[in-house]
Amino acid sequence: MKGPLFYSKILLFGEYGIIKDSKGLSIPYNFFKGALKSDTQLSEVAKSSNNSLKAYAEYLAVMQEENTDLVSFDIEALNQDIANGMYFDSSIPQGYGVGSSGALVAAIYDKYAKEKITVLENLTREKLLKLKTVFGKMESFFHGTSSGLDPLNSYLSLPILINSKDNIESTSIPSQNLEGRGAVFLLDSGSTGETAPMVQLFMDQMKHEGFRAMLKNQFIKHTDACVEDFINGNVKSLFGNLKELSNIVLDNFKPMIPVEFHKLWKQGIDSNDYYLKLCGSGGGGYILGFTEDFKKAQKALKGYKLEVVYNF
Repeated sequence: MKGPLFYSKILLFGEYGIIKDSKGLSIPYNFFKGALKSDTQLSEVAKSSNNSLKAYAEYLAVMQEENTDLVSFDIEALNQDIANGMYFDSSIPQGYGVGSSGALVAAIYDKYAKEKITVLENLTREKLLKLKTVFGKMESFFHGTSSGLDPLNSYLSLPILINSKDNIESTSIPSQNLEGRGAVFLLDSGSTGETAPMVQLFMDQMKHEGFRAMLKNQFIKHTDACVEDFINGNVKSLFGNLKELSNIVLDNFKPMIPVEFHKLWKQGIDSNDYYLKLCGSGGGGYILGFTEDFKKAQKALKGYKLEVVYNF
């Protein structure tokens, strides 16, 4: 047995801000993917995945009892498949901010949800919000709390524009220009990050009035502007706002940036060769980079592993 493929995602803009109603933009990233598979002879990795699925099935059984109006799953079929050696075969790195649990949640919903909302129907705002709510509850098993956006992106495989918590829509972004010099890229920090402690850190910071004011007046302002610029293809304005955003993150989200990247982060802002920002919750995993000249950025970041996500 092999199920359909579900892809990783990248939240281009909106990390932390969307918790407080900033705009956000999330795009599928087809470089990494996962699918449900079954085998009688499981490798160690597959065995570990199969065991996790057992615990997850128990969680989903309780979740649907508590949310009878929201969703119901064919738990019997799920347990039977797990007993028959089902696991999630995935190339999506865990703890890297590219949605490893999101793809798994999407795959489970796709296969076992009864009366599921499908990609082929007219996706009204109500349906998107319902999916996001279902996915948020499903993914909470992995992170403690979840917005549901990662699985939504993985499930639909479409760019998602977040206008606010209760207002999301699928959107289109400018076509890639593969001849273009500009790029969005991933920089591998070489270590994994844990979402839950980073989000907890953010929530602790939110208790301080100064941090809340910075978030509202600076961070969210430039995040929203970046989303608008990116969707409308305003490259010049986008890089102006990115520079501001990169600076704000370096000043106010330092604990979320691995220490050995503080200097590199500052170097990008000072040289204008590239601008870095968090990819997901930070603390490790990937760091997101933007540059108007990828060759220049490559030179400046020599020795680091870079992966192009989007060209313009």
